[in-house]
This record gives sequence, C-alpha cells and structure tokens, in this order.
Amino acid sequence: MNNIELTRREFLQYTTGGALALPGIAALAAGANSKLENPPAVRAITGGPKFHWFSYYDKLQFDPSCRYVLGMEVDFEHRSPRPDDVIKIGMVDLNGGETWTQLGESRAWCWQQGCMLQWRPGSKNEIIWNARQDGRFVCHILNVHSGKKRTLPHPVYTVSPDGRTAVAPDFRRVQDMRGGYGYAGLADPHADDTAPKDSGIFRIDLETGSRELIISLAEIAKFGSIPGDPKDAKHYFNHLLFNTDGSRFIFLHRWRATGLRSFGTRMLTAGADGGDICVVDPHGKTSHFIWRDPKHILAWAWHPSQGNAFYLYEDRTENVEVVGKGIMTKNGHCTYLPGSKWILNDIYPDKERNQNVYLYNTATGKTVSLGNFHSPQQYTGEWRCDTHPRFSPDGRSVVIDSPHGGNGRQMYLIDISAIVSS
Repeated sequence: MNNIELTRREFLQYTTGGALALPGIAALAAGANSKLENPPAVRAITGGPKFHWFSYYDKLQFDPSCRYVLGMEVDFEHRSPRPDDVIKIGMVDLNGGETWTQLGESRAWCWQQGCMLQWRPGSKNEIIWNARQDGRFVCHILNVHSGKKRTLPHPVYTVSPDGRTAVAPDFRRVQDMRGGYGYAGLADPHADDTAPKDSGIFRIDLETGSRELIISLAEIAKFGSIPGDPKDAKHYFNHLLFNTDGSRFIFLHRWRATGLRSFGTRMLTAGADGGDICVVDPHGKTSHFIWRDPKHILAWAWHPSQGNAFYLYEDRTENVEVVGKGIMTKNGHCTYLPGSKWILNDIYPDKERNQNVYLYNTATGKTVSLGNFHSPQQYTGEWRCDTHPRFSPDGRSVVIDSPHGGNGRQMYLIDISAIVSS
C-alpha cells in the first residue's frame, strides 16, 4: 500500500516520548513488564485518500487461510452516519500486494460496530454483512470468489461457530436507545413501549432465512433482580456473542430510566434456542467480554470482591475470579488467541491520547506491548477509532484500526509470530 511520508515535525509529534507505533516502528507502552529486543513489525495494509476500518473485535476478519482481510471503506469521518451514507465492503489480499478488492456496499452501519461484516464461520469462501434495502434491514451472504450472493430478509449480530445460525437484537431499538450502535434509516416501531413483547432477540436460520423471536424484552425486564429496581426504565439488548461450540450465547440487557443518560447493564446467557436463561453478572456494570471456551467468559465488570477488573466467570454458576490483577487494570477489547495462552487486549486513549495494544500471558502474567497508537482529539465520542484488535486464525498476526498514521482511520497489521512462538 501507499507509504506514509512524515515531515520531521510530524515524526516528532507522533514519536514524542518514544512510545508511539508507526508503520515499521513499534515501542513499548508504560506499564508493560516485558521488553522485546525486536519489537513487532507494524505496517499499514490500507491507505488514503479514503478511510478504512473493520470495527468490532469479536468478528472473524481473516479468512481461514489468513490470506484475505476484510474491511470497510468510507469517504468521510467525524460525523454520524446518515440514512443515505454508503460504505464499501472489501478485502485486502496479503499475498497479492495488499490490493483492495471491492465486494459490496451497505447503508446499515455505525462507526463502532460497522455492518457486522465477518467471514462466515466454517466457510472458506463466504462473508456476511448487514445492509438496508426495500425499507428493511437485511444481511448479504457473498461468495467472494464466485460472486454468488444471497440476501436474507433479516440482519445478524453474532453467528454460530458452524455458520448455520445467527442471533440479533432489533437494530432499530438499539439506535433509538443508544445512537451510534444501531443503524440510521428506520425508526423503532416500539419506541413508546418500555419493554415490548414483540421485540428482543431473534434467531435466524442462515440457510433458509427464517427468523423467530426467542427472547423478548418484556420477558427479561421481569427476569431476576435488576439493580436499582427501575420501575420506569426503558429496556434494550445489545452485544450478543455465541460461545465457542455454539451451545449458548451471551447478551447484554440494558436499561435507562427516564431523564437519565447513563444505563445499567446485566450480562446474561441463554441456550442457542433462547431457553435456559442465566444471569451471569447481576451487578449492573458489565462491559467488554469474550468466551474463553464453552463455559467461561472473560469480562471487564464491577464485582463486590475486587471492584472494577477483568473477571473470569463460569457460566451457570456463581464462580468468578480476577484475571490479570494489578496488570490488566483498564477496560479494553479482549480476546483469547488460539489455545487461550495469550489474551489480546487494548486500552482507551490515555491522557496523551495514546492507545496501547498488548498481549497478556495467562500462565506467567507477562505483558508484551504491541505498540502505542496515537488517536487525535477529533476521534472522540460516537466516531472515535478504537483499535479493536483482531487476530488471524493461526494466531500469528493482529490487525487494528487506527488514525495514528496521519491519513485518517486505516487498518494496520502487526506480526506477533515471534512473541507467541517464544
């Protein structure tokens, strides 16, 4: 891709303190307790003048061969998407000069979670993403090599590991409750209902396109104890994720009382059919999470035992323990590399507006920084650019979104092979 050329002034700006990573330059962040003789290589795999990103950290960005990397392209930044704003869907060929191939487009997207673009689990050829057409949100399933495309009349959020089933909230409800996480263009038909019985979590058969409501907002608004016992709160669901064998999925139940901007959060799990619902974290402050295996969930949350921290929860039990105590002390977008020896994580911008991306060794407690990436002040709020680190299927590469290169948000590849093989 295009080389990033920096003036001396720009170089000094981006490397102040020796802690910022640019293409070909990586440095260790404050707080990391392991220093590499050869820091991991970082290179841009997209470039301007348009902007590129993938968005959320829990989706499959790479194809199974680790050759193709999915991304989205847009020609503006620093404002909310409008109903007529179109993004392009494409992929980068890492073995073909990092060329960008356009594959499709979408009018159903947001800055933080994109259009749920992802490689279809279990497929070597198919990708899936959400779009808007004919007055409804839909999803496209495309064979990137043959060009064959199917359109299902429902959007998706998380896809089961076998690629056959998806679950999703009502994105109209999400947008109404927390603008910037749903999609512009369609109003919530239940906007005046605090907990509608006809809205909630839907299960979609990706072969037939059929859909059914499996968990309603009305049901969960009355399920278990809700912190603060908010009588007049308005409820919604967001952040769904299947476990590693597809038997259960996580969902966040969120609510906001009238007149308040902040919301409460419970983390729940359910069977793939929507049954056997369990409140995993009842304390009201669950944030980012990931499944380690079919039974254990790593999440940043508040717990009466240790306050704010990363916790490992055992599903359908009350077992919980701190992970990375005194080391992983800040909220971030966490995932386990294959084998679960390493946790890949990041932080939000610090006081110098730098975002640290790092690996944490679960056995030794060693932390290895993959670099600090500067996020200029204009990348805040809804259109901020979190790094959202994603790993390749072989666990040897990481791709992040970042605006540190001076040409807007772009995608960068980090080679972690020397770290994970040591």
